[in-house]
Amino acid sequence: MSFIDTIPNAFKCYSQCDKVITEFAMQDYEAIAALRQAALLPDSVKLTNFYNATQYEFIDQSLQLTLGLGLDKLCRMKPAYLTEMYRTEIFKKWLHYDENRSMETFFEAVATQTNIPVYGLDDVGETMYMLFDREPFHWQCDELLKVIEYPEREVKQEKAIRAMYLMGRLNDIAYQVEGPDNTTSISYSDYQVFVQRNQQWVKRLTPYLRDGHAFITLNAIYLGGEKGLLAQLRNAGYKVKPVNK
Repeated sequence: MSFIDTIPNAFKCYSQCDKVITEFAMQDYEAIAALRQAALLPDSVKLTNFYNATQYEFIDQSLQLTLGLGLDKLCRMKPAYLTEMYRTEIFKKWLHYDENRSMETFFEAVATQTNIPVYGLDDVGETMYMLFDREPFHWQCDELLKVIEYPEREVKQEKAIRAMYLMGRLNDIAYQVEGPDNTTSISYSDYQVFVQRNQQWVKRLTPYLRDGHAFITLNAIYLGGEKGLLAQLRNAGYKVKPVNK
């Protein structure tokens, strides 16, 4: 969060807002409960049907080592959920990621404490789709195995994206994700989903922008590139400029 202090005018802009717009309102506890339920596999689906015995044991041991929980406790969770849990833990270990000091939900948390309304651009159903169902199930299974086999790829990409963000290179972040040589869990197919969602977000942002005084806080991975949210806002006729070139 200390990085926010280095962004000129960030708090000045925030002090003038009467609403905060984010990807998904994380302070909506009923929605969070719905997401946790959506992370569960249907009773008819078993992870053992998608891995051979050696792969299943490898995943089990890796999860136990990294998360402290094995598949005896986690086998009812969707692979996409397990992948995200695993990625978070390796980022904590290798990149010193601290959820309690992340800027991702900082402004949303401040808004909640100061009674400023927070609105999500995605509803619960869309968020569940993005988290757990945007990829076919067998892809999710392959991706979980790949992330556990090659965690260094995930760490390398995350490290590169963070460095680009700190230098304000938003377009480079988009190219990093959509590039053909990207073999991580967030790659070209995900970028195509982001592009489609950006188009919807521009439409949903319209009433907030028309009304004014909206502070919009989103993951930088959605912003840059020829089809990023900033470009699509410009194409829709909005004037978009950086607070500090």
